[in-house]
Amino acid sequence: MDNSGGIAASLAGRYATALFQLAQESKAIDKVESSFVAIDTALNESKDFKALTTNPLITRDQASDIVAALSKKMKLDPLTTKTLGVLAQNRRLSEIASVSAAFQKLAANDRGEIRADVTSARPLSAAQEKELQKQLKKRMGSDVALTLNTDPEILGGLIVKIGSEMIDSSIKTRLNTLSHAMKG
Repeated sequence: MDNSGGIAASLAGRYATALFQLAQESKAIDKVESSFVAIDTALNESKDFKALTTNPLITRDQASDIVAALSKKMKLDPLTTKTLGVLAQNRRLSEIASVSAAFQKLAANDRGEIRADVTSARPLSAAQEKELQKQLKKRMGSDVALTLNTDPEILGGLIVKIGSEMIDSSIKTRLNTLSHAMKG
């Protein structure tokens, strides 16, 4: 039975599915997932790294060399390093975040977890993250793996997406709702 939820239909999904199968065979799912968490953090925190992934002026070989150096510095596992090299050679570095999300979803499905995308105005503390997981587990009836994002424009509160369900308690949305209500 395929738990991928249509992941393999996208370009990033095909890369993630192939990588997941290799990781499964090598019993390295956790290592690859940890590498992608590190990559996601780097993409969110480093404008230079994010720019590298979208710069059309960087040649395939330059991109491959940069990715190899970053992989070594970040101590990424060999499968993730090789996948990043393939993405660089195929001029698909812009797909890194999508491949990461798809891989993490496959890994969560494999563990029987539900994946939730959580957006907050500021990074959540470990205690807040744990409490959110506890509340979502109570609501969903199973373990929930979180993908954390920050977006200062929501001002405060959270936006939680689980599958097709969205819980939006952001201050920005509340202010917009109030604004529309006041206009009549």
